[in-house]
Amino acid sequence: MVREFKMRTACGFSMVLISAWLTATWAQETIVVRPKEIGDVLTNPGIGFMTFQRFNGDKLNEGKKWTEGYPIVYQAFDHSLQNDKHPATTLAYFRLYWKFLEPEQGQYRWELIDKALQTAGDRGQTLLLRIAPYGTGADNDVPDWYRVLVGKEEKQPETKWRTNPEDPRYIQHFGAMVRALGARYDGHPLLESVDLAIVGAWGEGAGSERLTQKTRKALVDSYLEGFKKTHLVMLLTDPKTNRYGLSQRDVGWRVDCLGDMGGFSPTWCHMCDYYPQAIINCGLQDAWKKASVTLEVCWVMQHWKDQGWDIDYIIDQSLKWHISSFNAKSSPVPDEWWPAVNRWLTRMGYRFVLRKFTYPSRGKPGGELAFTSWWENKGVAPCYRRFRLALRLLGPTDKRILVTNADLRSWLPGDNLCDRAVTIPADTPEGPYDLQIGVLDERFDEPDVKLAIEGRRPDGWYSLGKISIQH
Repeated sequence: MVREFKMRTACGFSMVLISAWLTATWAQETIVVRPKEIGDVLTNPGIGFMTFQRFNGDKLNEGKKWTEGYPIVYQAFDHSLQNDKHPATTLAYFRLYWKFLEPEQGQYRWELIDKALQTAGDRGQTLLLRIAPYGTGADNDVPDWYRVLVGKEEKQPETKWRTNPEDPRYIQHFGAMVRALGARYDGHPLLESVDLAIVGAWGEGAGSERLTQKTRKALVDSYLEGFKKTHLVMLLTDPKTNRYGLSQRDVGWRVDCLGDMGGFSPTWCHMCDYYPQAIINCGLQDAWKKASVTLEVCWVMQHWKDQGWDIDYIIDQSLKWHISSFNAKSSPVPDEWWPAVNRWLTRMGYRFVLRKFTYPSRGKPGGELAFTSWWENKGVAPCYRRFRLALRLLGPTDKRILVTNADLRSWLPGDNLCDRAVTIPADTPEGPYDLQIGVLDERFDEPDVKLAIEGRRPDGWYSLGKISIQH
């Protein structure tokens, strides 16, 4: 009898353990979600084509001409953001000559930049900016007051210099303008990036290799000190200048003649004989991991087509260099090239595909909601903004946003894992919820990034499945 009692007791205890285990297993059931990828072109922040001296909804330049460096001539806006023969975009680019920004010494026409920033924001764009020291025409020299200060100077065609940057007054006054620019706009939420332009026609940096190290450092430092928050983009110029900038900060790089396959010489071109070599020699081949690569068309795309240049080769080279954005100078895309351009846009910059997501079927107020996720970045670059990965609990009468601490800037091309736990607010009402995921803006709790998966809701969130919140 004693033995039988012990056996019954043991069996009863085992049943209790099994029951507890089943209850725990049922309570902790794991939901596995495998979203379906889409191949659509996605218009996302900081990547893709950009408008130039124009904004979404404006008419493009006609023919093969464009304008740059002068105050923007604003077009009447009909409240349509559609761009005819040009991709939709989240970026606008404004290039302005120094003389227009500072017509009198120390007196700045900030309203030129203020209006460009405001208009970009109104059109769903952020602004890339360059203040070029001068151009090559009679009406785009250095500021008149500076010309009076230094007197007449001979142009130096071999360097594309219109004024001597080794003159201490150039460092003093051009540097002061850059610092004033930074004091007013550094960290502005609508300012995407600023070009680190120091010398040369159009601010492209020609002749920078001839600068003394003292002058080079002083000019570059004016940007590094003026812009602590806003991203800086260096012109691809020479090893000393580019390597110095990179040694001080994570900076991006740009070139202004993407696509040249022989337009200047039958035996030399930028795409084959300069860019591949200079990117390496200037130490910029890995800069894309921390800062953006933004490239500009040489002439316009229609000129590429008229010359018979290979659009696929040009695109593939830019992707190899990890391009995030492209300035086509607000000129039309040739009709026959749209398939190639759309292929380009699905690789340019970042492109996030959520491959797998797991989470528990139940959670409780004040408890943790742990999840695992596998993502693939199918673009050629990371994102460079502090976007926030978040979950949302959406119930019949309540919704809660749970922001993770994931740093999406570290998601390089290829596979990325993000396993985290977020806290469910203690005052969350019990009941059934729809669990959703989104990538939010830095400032607002609204999704800002489209994912390359099905299931996007009108408010930008993506549904993952159901979850029950109970004590």
